[in-house]
Amino acid sequence: MIANGSKKLYRIPARGKVKGVCAGIADYLDIPVRLVRVIVVLSMIFGLFMVTLVAYFILAFVLDEMPESEEKSEKAPTAHQLLDKLEAELQGGETHLRDIERYVTSETFSVRSRFRQL
Repeated sequence: MIANGSKKLYRIPARGKVKGVCAGIADYLDIPVRLVRVIVVLSMIFGLFMVTLVAYFILAFVLDEMPESEEKSEKAPTAHQLLDKLEAELQGGETHLRDIERYVTSETFSVRSRFRQL
């Protein structure tokens, strides 16, 4: 519907609570879904109940559902996956550092450095 570069505003019922409007807005704006839901609830509490409710249902019926092809291609890694990847990178760096330390403290390193000084 509304273009933001190459992004479009969709409803995402699979990740939503009622019709997926908040999930679609959050995906479009690249912000957490909880933040959008909190903003919606706070706007309803602080005097904009009818405006928020009408806007929500208008968006629910006007916005198209996100196609499955786009939803699958935009799937972000979970926090657990990111932590596993980070742990693997740190482990590789630590192994490399140990190899360097082992070489620098070895007899071979000291012999080579003495030959370079000659």
